[in-house]
Amino acid sequence: MSESEKYKYQMVSIGMVNKQINLRLPENLLNSALRYSRKHGFASIQDFIKETIREKLNPEISKGEILLVKKLIEVSEKNNLYGTEKELFAALNKK
Repeated sequence: MSESEKYKYQMVSIGMVNKQINLRLPENLLNSALRYSRKHGFASIQDFIKETIREKLNPEISKGEILLVKKLIEVSEKNNLYGTEKELFAALNKK
């Protein structure tokens, strides 16, 4: 099988039917979205748009939580606070 013949498939429930929409974008916005989706490994601009909508509707992490994580990373880098996952959980279990 050649590289172009390899496919990945997503398991989808028979009862799950996706609706199609038509979306018009200004050319500069479309080009930016295409560049972004390619750069960040999206299979298509459609996948990028679906993921963006999911993030807006069902955010897994709040903006405040993201800022907190960024601050933690800065402090960790500054103080060389890296370790293994096992060491982290051992330290957390002590408290």
